[in-house]
Amino acid sequence: MEGQPEIVTQALGYAQQGWGIAKEWLLSPAAWSQLALLVVAYGAAVYAHRRLTPLIQRLLTPSGDKTTYLSRARLFVLIFLPLTLPLLAYGFTAVGEQVTRSIFGSGAVIAFGKRIFLFLAARILAREIISDPFLKLLGKYVLVPLAAVYALGFLDVVTQKLDETVVPLGNMSFSLLFALRFAVLGGVVFWLGRWSNDQTAAAIKQQEDMRPATRELAAKAAEIAIFGAAFLILMNIMGVNLTSLAVLGGAIGVGLGFGLQQIAANFISGVILLIEGQATVGDYVELDGGEAGTIVKMTARAAILETFDGRWIVVPNEHFITTRVVNYSDAGSANRYEAPFSVSYDTDIEAVPGIIEAAVAKLDFVLTEPAEHAPDCELRAFGDSGVDFAVEFWVNGIDDGKNKFTPKVMMAVWKALKENQIEIPYPHRVVEWKGAQPPAEA
Repeated sequence: MEGQPEIVTQALGYAQQGWGIAKEWLLSPAAWSQLALLVVAYGAAVYAHRRLTPLIQRLLTPSGDKTTYLSRARLFVLIFLPLTLPLLAYGFTAVGEQVTRSIFGSGAVIAFGKRIFLFLAARILAREIISDPFLKLLGKYVLVPLAAVYALGFLDVVTQKLDETVVPLGNMSFSLLFALRFAVLGGVVFWLGRWSNDQTAAAIKQQEDMRPATRELAAKAAEIAIFGAAFLILMNIMGVNLTSLAVLGGAIGVGLGFGLQQIAANFISGVILLIEGQATVGDYVELDGGEAGTIVKMTARAAILETFDGRWIVVPNEHFITTRVVNYSDAGSANRYEAPFSVSYDTDIEAVPGIIEAAVAKLDFVLTEPAEHAPDCELRAFGDSGVDFAVEFWVNGIDDGKNKFTPKVMMAVWKALKENQIEIPYPHRVVEWKGAQPPAEA
């Protein structure tokens, strides 16, 4: 075996050690007794599992409303029912281990079986119970391998090796064990932070008494507080002194200050928008560049506008502060629009306003109260082909892209003109022929 790599030598040493333990168990009456107790404990666990499972299902399955907090808690506990068998086997085996240690003074075989049952419980948890993608990944690549190493009895050895392997990083250094613990704990803590933030945001958005801008501001403040607390908790658990990060944080802060000025400006602009409420989710706005749409989401950096044809426009928050923005809506306020049309010069134009105003007022979406919101038909110009009019009307809503209310008003105008035999003109052209006329055809 000379000349072999160190890892191969260590593996062969562990294999020989395991073979020695196996031979000792095979030749020991105490080991066979522990194996018999292990089988009895597993049989008792199977019997108890079959008797308890229907009872647990009846107790935990809600019979009425399943949306209450108590019903949801009972359903959540019911998810862990597949763990009953391995955990019962683990408990009965632990009792058997105490018996064998009191009689024979040893319990290595039954202790090994107990660890195997714990490994099976971890495997079921990772494969059948956990549904969240991140937690499932963590269970598959961290929890199950850790339980396997523990079952084989190598946990102390692996932990020592990871702790002894030091990774230098400039003036700092850390062990692989610290890095692994930091990654796992950090993932779990921030997953809990994300879950808490989702629940908090959902609860805040259900508060209909609050203004939309206030709800958005409260949700953002809760998000910052939750993830800030998660970071501090993680640093405290890992034993990291925050004062040691002050110099590094200052350097990073200077770099961010120069490189992320626009992001910082957009973040502050978003906070100002939420506080002042000049534009919030649900408002129909038109930007200085001509883009128009309904605000469907406001993030820390930008607002998302959805146009009438379904496109999404990402607008940095800073644009709402530094440029002109037209807000057409404010919690369902009325808005005024107009529909242009023309009539022939042969028409009695004094009768046109009354006819059109009466026809438009019959539409259910057109406001007639208060009086200043009633339809108003006005003479606009004497055109080349006819007399130009426009009817102004008010509605509770947004005529997004002029494709919602205006076409219905134009149709009402058309019908009213037809019913009153009023001609809608079309362009007329007069052609003058100068010079000799062409000869007439025979």
